[in-house]
Amino acid sequence: MRSALAALLAVVLVAVGCSQETAPPDVYSARTGLLGEQLSVLGWNITLSNLRFAGEHVLVDVDASPADPAAPRAEPKDLRFGLYGALAHPIEADGLTSCRLVTDLRLQPLSAPDPDRLTGTVCLGPQRDQTPVRGVYVYSTRDRIKGTTRGMAAAFPVGLPPTRDDDTGLDLRTTSLDAFRADGVMLGPAALGDPDAFTGSGYMLIGLRIAGVAERYQEVSAARGGPTMLVATPTLPVPGINPACDIYGSSVLILPEVSRELVLVEVTLCTQGEINAALLYPTLSLIGTHAALWKTVDD
Repeated sequence: MRSALAALLAVVLVAVGCSQETAPPDVYSARTGLLGEQLSVLGWNITLSNLRFAGEHVLVDVDASPADPAAPRAEPKDLRFGLYGALAHPIEADGLTSCRLVTDLRLQPLSAPDPDRLTGTVCLGPQRDQTPVRGVYVYSTRDRIKGTTRGMAAAFPVGLPPTRDDDTGLDLRTTSLDAFRADGVMLGPAALGDPDAFTGSGYMLIGLRIAGVAERYQEVSAARGGPTMLVATPTLPVPGINPACDIYGSSVLILPEVSRELVLVEVTLCTQGEINAALLYPTLSLIGTHAALWKTVDD
């Protein structure tokens, strides 16, 4: 009997060991797996598969169903997908509208045919160079880990002054700022003295540099239970006021390639809407969130 129990225990330990060896470690506490695997995140069981390149876009197929039909889950319209790897800058898109500028008629863009299903293809790009792409992640722009939100003013014409976030150890600063009225007229600092300049709608493109020590950011992510996203408000649904806002978006997940010793993200975000709110009173918020990552290979 003892020998039988010992043999059974050995089998169990070997199975557990193999499972641990094949499961990639979480990247900055984003739930991590390989393409083709199902991950539970944001109230959904999600599988990403068949990552491929078509022209200047990366395509990936998505299949998702509720983890618990009776429990709350992220709204499909709030799910945002992005490319993981050593990229020059983040590339993200809202899942449900990510393929609207892709003309391949064979595509079945991601859709939510009913409340309990997400299926179709997500399109991410432009990204001509295939080499640095090592996976795809998903997060929700509405998901917030309690007690992790920090809001910062980023008003025209200065944007966000050099700022250190002690909670995450990240340093942020504005690298560029371009402001426009909805009719396309660009506004400079002199517009602050024009009583007619800030009427109607407008948008602003804010270039940002986010930097920090990867080890510190890893520790914070582990303590919180997820990575950090940067969200710009106010914003409007796609297509928004200008195509540039569709391309750049109003949020980014800070999920750098895990082998790097430094966090270094260069990104442009868009604020848009009523022109005073979008240019003179915009907010940038660092927010802890939940995310999942599907990698092309296990490191």
